[in-house]
Amino acid sequence: MPASPRLVPSRSSGPALAQVRRLLVPALAVLLGACATLPPPKADHAGSRDYAYTRAYVSWLIEQQMADNKVTGLSIALVDDQQLVWAQGFGAEDAERGIPASPQTRYRLGSIAKVLTATAAMQLAERGEMDIDRPLSDYLPAFSIRSRFTGAGPITPRNIMHHHSGLPANYLKGMMGEDTPPFASLVEAVRDEYVAYPPDFIFGYSNLGVTLLGAAIERTADAPFASYMQQALLGPLGMSRSSFESRPAVRVYDASGPIEALPLRDLPSGGLVSSVEDMSRFMRMVFAGGRAGGQQILQADSLAEMLRAQNEQVPLDLGFRVGLGWLLSGIEIRNAGTVASHGGTLFDSHSMMVVLPEHKLGVIVASNSGTSQAVVKQVATEALAQALEAKTGIRQPATPAEAQAEVRLAPEQLSTYSAWYDSMVGLIRVKPRSDALDAEVMGHTLQLKPQAGGQFGLRYKLFGLIPVQVGAFDGIRISSASVGGHSVLVGHFGNDTMLVGERLTPRPIPGSMRELVGDYEIVGTPPGLAPDRLSLHIEDGMLIGECTFSELPGFVLRIALNPISDTEAIISGLGTGKGETVRILADGTDSRLLFSGLELRKKHN
Repeated sequence: MPASPRLVPSRSSGPALAQVRRLLVPALAVLLGACATLPPPKADHAGSRDYAYTRAYVSWLIEQQMADNKVTGLSIALVDDQQLVWAQGFGAEDAERGIPASPQTRYRLGSIAKVLTATAAMQLAERGEMDIDRPLSDYLPAFSIRSRFTGAGPITPRNIMHHHSGLPANYLKGMMGEDTPPFASLVEAVRDEYVAYPPDFIFGYSNLGVTLLGAAIERTADAPFASYMQQALLGPLGMSRSSFESRPAVRVYDASGPIEALPLRDLPSGGLVSSVEDMSRFMRMVFAGGRAGGQQILQADSLAEMLRAQNEQVPLDLGFRVGLGWLLSGIEIRNAGTVASHGGTLFDSHSMMVVLPEHKLGVIVASNSGTSQAVVKQVATEALAQALEAKTGIRQPATPAEAQAEVRLAPEQLSTYSAWYDSMVGLIRVKPRSDALDAEVMGHTLQLKPQAGGQFGLRYKLFGLIPVQVGAFDGIRISSASVGGHSVLVGHFGNDTMLVGERLTPRPIPGSMRELVGDYEIVGTPPGLAPDRLSLHIEDGMLIGECTFSELPGFVLRIALNPISDTEAIISGLGTGKGETVRILADGTDSRLLFSGLELRKKHN
């Protein structure tokens, strides 16, 4: 369940920490070592539908990646149309008890839950019980949330399913912990919150939105959500080892051993527990036009709509595409037609499901380790690429898209890029340095090297000094553009583009907000990853929230706040987690910030 950089990060899955691990951790791993063994020799299996080499190669890859990333257990299932052609476990389901991982191991699949919740909403739509283009409040009358956008369209099940509802990314209070309230309590909790954007303005991944959709499904079906999902979807598909529940079914691990797994409140957006064998049944239903076990689980037209890009008319989304429940960008398998996927990211476990509908190929990879995020994505991508070659003869290009030639820019040209930018991993400070730009982000430094065509290639500055090109940044380019009146950073990943940030302009900071500068503490003891230092300060005319974590040494999360009154500020930037409101309460002796249900109190020396 992705979340975004903010004053208080949650332990839910999220693009902020997800992007940090995806970019920086693999980069450092490449610098520190290499695989100890060679892959199996390449077999000529193109178009043979013989998956022996796929199994051999991917098994080798899994073993290498598990060792390099200290992953305890992982399972994979590969589907060709109605056949489960490979399912296997690696490592341990429970290392302490000596239980090996298997295709039946019940993993915490996190946000893959969103695909099933969207499927349930489409079932209700087929029966005429829910119109996905009507306001959500038609099916959840108690729901309301504040908005500053007059004349904006309604929040609907459709724009919730493709993450353009404008709702905040999360409601952090009570999201994880032993005493999590029922997820339907969010209907009441968000009444005093604000939407971040008007609907259909920009992609903003929202766990909150899908959880509210689950509450609407629960009310429409007149049954508890978990029970209804069992009756409407899991049972008919024969997914006997699957359920929606707040706790994992197996032990979870980090690099040092077993860790505590916190219960999760938001079942519709992240509470799926399942096995790769069970999830193969879901993929087979997709490839069978919605049929399974002699039943029509979902109409073929509904499946086609779920796999259709819903946001092609949204300028700020650039080339990023999303369906209903499914993401249609983010996994690069070329010449394969539609590539639909969804991952599940929690601090204690990770998963990735990818399907190629036009070729009826699919894979699901799941792990019980917090260190496996990059692993499950790489394994799923490689497995499907190899399977596509075995089934159809379609090979992936041997090398990534050719990089543009480097060019030299004059100092005055480089200086035009000097600014603060907000991004999916928080604030970036860009400064010119001789023939390149330095980008300071999360306590690390990247070098942006000018290329032809107005793009910049990325290099990681080891120790903040030595620019090196490493695998995590191969083929990634950045450019600037003006879109919809916003000065934005565009990321180029292979043939895909997506919004990665916005150039920020410092705004006047009222005197009352200057009084807020200082260190803060969270009132109470919310569970999950909590900062060991949380502060507000002013730098280069920007009001900046900053936090550090003992669990993430060397990383600094920063956001910019845009004051809009003496009592409210907006998180600057565009996209997931941005545009959200921080409220200020001050009585002369005590300053407090209210955000996402949490209360932050200024410390007094």
